[in-house]
Amino acid sequence: MDLKSTLQSDLKDAMRRGDEARKSTIRMALTAIKLAEVEKGAQMDETAYLAIIQKEIKARREAIADAERAHRPDLITPAEEEIKILQGYLPAAFSPEELESIVKAVISEVGASSIREMGQVMKTLIPRLQGRASNDQASQAVRKLLQ
Repeated sequence: MDLKSTLQSDLKDAMRRGDEARKSTIRMALTAIKLAEVEKGAQMDETAYLAIIQKEIKARREAIADAERAHRPDLITPAEEEIKILQGYLPAAFSPEELESIVKAVISEVGASSIREMGQVMKTLIPRLQGRASNDQASQAVRKLLQ
């Protein structure tokens, strides 16, 4: 069962249980997926679904940072709960050591030797992450190893 089907099934379960936080979070994720599919004009693959979930998590983290700057603790707790729910749909994250070894392999495969070749490395690396590391984490690891 793909991620979209899992989300739809979990939405029905959340509705039956009356779990409002889970229901609204899953609905937002499904809406983001449907919007991306409409923009693309076709069904998306599992990797694209994972990228959308990561994007939604990133948006919640930005919302938490904004709420902290605005001194709105009442907005922080729901956003943290949404992040926990969404993270349940992502595969287990790479450890820093695993990520570094993957980055090293890609750097040697591409033959990159300077920071100017970071784009080539990232282009090859991102599909291999499959939702197990954010693009920011990958970018930081590539920068660290190319400098």
